[in-house]
Amino acid sequence: MSTNTNLNPNPLVQYLNKPCSEFTKADIIRYVEDNNISMLNFRYVGGDGRLKTLNFVIHDYQHLDTLLSAGERVDGSSLFRNIEAGSSDLYVIPRYRTAFINPFAEIPTLDILCSYYTKEGIPFEDAPENVLHKAHEVFKQHTGLNFEAMGELEYYLIQPRTELFHADDQRGYHESTPFCKGAELRRQAMLHIAQLGGFIKYGHSEVGNFSLGDFDYEQNELEFMPVAVEDAADQIVISKWILRNLAYRQHINLTFAPKITTGKAGSGFHIHTRLMKKDENMMIENGGLSNIAKRAIAGFLDLAPSLTAFGNQIPTSYFRLVPYQEAPTNICWGDRNRSVLVRVPLGWLGKANMAKDANPLEPSGEYDFSQKQTVEFRSPDGSANVYYLLAGLVVAAQHGLEMSNALEYAERTYVDVNIFDEAHKEKLKGLQHLPASCWESAEQLQAQANIYTRFGVFSSSFIEGLIQQLKSYNDKNLRQEVENNSEAILHLVEKYYHCG
Repeated sequence: MSTNTNLNPNPLVQYLNKPCSEFTKADIIRYVEDNNISMLNFRYVGGDGRLKTLNFVIHDYQHLDTLLSAGERVDGSSLFRNIEAGSSDLYVIPRYRTAFINPFAEIPTLDILCSYYTKEGIPFEDAPENVLHKAHEVFKQHTGLNFEAMGELEYYLIQPRTELFHADDQRGYHESTPFCKGAELRRQAMLHIAQLGGFIKYGHSEVGNFSLGDFDYEQNELEFMPVAVEDAADQIVISKWILRNLAYRQHINLTFAPKITTGKAGSGFHIHTRLMKKDENMMIENGGLSNIAKRAIAGFLDLAPSLTAFGNQIPTSYFRLVPYQEAPTNICWGDRNRSVLVRVPLGWLGKANMAKDANPLEPSGEYDFSQKQTVEFRSPDGSANVYYLLAGLVVAAQHGLEMSNALEYAERTYVDVNIFDEAHKEKLKGLQHLPASCWESAEQLQAQANIYTRFGVFSSSFIEGLIQQLKSYNDKNLRQEVENNSEAILHLVEKYYHCG
C-alpha cells in the first residue's frame, strides 16, 4: 500500500488506495460490491445550513449505477425560501469525492454529499455548495491564488449536574479528565470525522464552564486544518452532524448556539484563512505578514458590516458580540489580540527547531513552519450557513486584493493594544462597530450588496431574500429591550438553541 494512504483513517481511502479527490463512480461501485454495502444515503445542505437526507436500499448493480449517475429529485421549495412550489423540483447529484461510511447505521451504509441542479441540468444558482464554488472560481480567475480555510467549531455540552471534579467557573480551558466531562464524546467525534474524510487539527475543552440549576454546562472545541474552501465547508457540516448524533445517542444535550446565558462565554465559529499559490503560503513574506495578507485583511474589515449577515443569523448572535469580551465588536485587526475582529494568531513566521531544544538527542537543523500561518476572522457563530459564510469571505478577500487603498486601510485599522483601556479611548473612537442586530446586518448587506453580486457569486434575489429574512426578526432594539429581563433572554435562548 502507498505510504500516502496507509496512515489515512478513512476506510475508503485505504481500500481504494487513492485520495478522496480521485474517487470515481467505478471506485464507489467497487467499494459497495466488495464490502457488502446495503444502503446509500444522499446528503445535501438546505438553505438553513443543516444536513438533509435521502435513503436508498441498493437493489442491484444497475440501480446503484443509476443513482450515482442520475441522482434523484427533491422538492426545492421545502429546502430553500426563495423557490416557489409551482416550479420547485431540483436534482441532487452525488459528488464522489465526498463518499464516506456512515458510522451510526446498524447495517453497512455509504453516505455521499450531493450538489443541486435545475431541470435544465445546470447548477442551482443559490445552492450553498454552488455559491461557494462560484466564489472560489471567480477568486482564482482574478487573483491567481487559491483560498484555503478551516473552522473552529465551539459547542456546549449540557448534562445533569454532578458534584464531582468541577473545573472553576469560566476556567475550563484545556482541562483534562475528570475536570473535563466531555472529553470522551469529543474524542469519539474526532475519530469519526477523520474516518469520514475530515482533517482534524485538534480538540480540547474551552473556557466556558459553569453550573445552572440542575445542569452542568461545558464548552468544547474542535479545530480543523486548512483545506480548499469547498472542502472546509463540507467537513464542518458533517462534523456538526457527527457531534449531534453522538450527543443524541448518549442522551446529552449539545448546542452550537452563540449565547446560552448572560455573563458566560459564548460560542463562536472562528474562520482561519490562508491564500496559496501552488503549495506556497502567500500570507507571509520575509519572515513577516505579506502585503497580500494585509490586503485580504482590509477586504475582510471593509465588508465586515455585511459579513455578519452570513455569519450571525439569529437575534442571540448579537448577545455574544458585546464589548469587553473575547468576541469582537470593533472593526479592527491585530496580532494575537482576541478582542479584534481579524486576528493574526501566534505563528511560525521564521525557521526554527524548537523540537531540538526540547529534545537534545535530535539532530541539528531548522524546520520551516511558514505554512502554518493563517489569518483568523472572529465574528461568526454556529448560526451561519457555512457555505454562504465562506463564500462571503472569499468575496471579501478578493475585494481587499482589488482595493486601491487596502494597505493604508490595513495600517489605519491595526491595533496592538487593549482598545478598551482608558488610555486608548481615542483609538477606539476612530473604529467602526459591527452591527448590533440582524436588522442592522440586513441594512449593511443592502448597502454593500453590489460587491457580492458583481461577478454573479450571489444572486440579487438571494441577497434580497436574506435581507428580508434577517429583518423579519424585528430585533433592531432587542438587546436593550431584554437587557434586564432574564425570563425573556431565556425564552430567546431556547428558541434558537439548535441553530445552524
